[in-house]
Amino acid sequence: MASVPDNAPHECPGTQSEDAGKASACAGCPNQNICASGVPAGPDPAIELIKNRLSNVKHKILVLSGKGGVGKSTVTSLLGHGLAKMNPDINYVTDNLSLMSIGFLLGSPDDAVIWRGPKKNGMIKQFLSEVDWGDLDYLLIDTPPGTSDEHLSLVQYLSAAGVTGAVVVTTPQEVALLDVRKEIQFCRKVGLPVIGVVENMSLFVCPNCKTRSEIFPATTGGAAQMCSTLQAPLLGALPLDPLLARCCDSGRDFLQEIPNSPAVSALQSIVKQIVSTCES
Repeated sequence: MASVPDNAPHECPGTQSEDAGKASACAGCPNQNICASGVPAGPDPAIELIKNRLSNVKHKILVLSGKGGVGKSTVTSLLGHGLAKMNPDINYVTDNLSLMSIGFLLGSPDDAVIWRGPKKNGMIKQFLSEVDWGDLDYLLIDTPPGTSDEHLSLVQYLSAAGVTGAVVVTTPQEVALLDVRKEIQFCRKVGLPVIGVVENMSLFVCPNCKTRSEIFPATTGGAAQMCSTLQAPLLGALPLDPLLARCCDSGRDFLQEIPNSPAVSALQSIVKQIVSTCES
């Protein structure tokens, strides 16, 4: 039978147990069918396949957050634009930026993806092993909130390909930080380096008078205090900017349209730190 991976859930009954692949903790585990079958098996062949597929991708970065609604997907998009702009030979950012999403495979934008764990894990495997990623400097993987089986699957599938690390997104208020602390501990338990933490929506910047206001008060010190306590790098803080949000909604290049925005300045600083960490 397959050996228990290092990143298996703590409740994993073990491959020698009669409950292997059948216990509630096994639901969604990528090894569930192997364990339940009782047939001896080696490592998942997809791991080597993914390693070969991503061999021309220099840096693989997971964008994580234990809390939903902190703007993780938006931050992923912003980082993608910022990293694409780092190439001095590129005049327009979209010439240097690619995207793959399950949304492209749906019949309608209104269709819901109602999948259990095994099918979601299969989609992750398919995206990593069957998409022709080509030659990339950075691959950003936007993940769902939490520390669920999708995260374990990503770490396992990328184990041979060499995942660079994780960028963790939070907002300043304690209700978000509670979950983000768990996310950082998750990264450490599965051996995923934390590149740094981004505090999103840290302030609201009025586009007219430039006055700054706290929408989500950092009553416990925000991301800066959390990073100091957990000894995690703080990459920076992104303010709320309505102009940037409008650019994101309409698909316009905010780096070109609002280059003097405080949010753009903060983003550029964060991107430079990510590049410095990855290239060091």
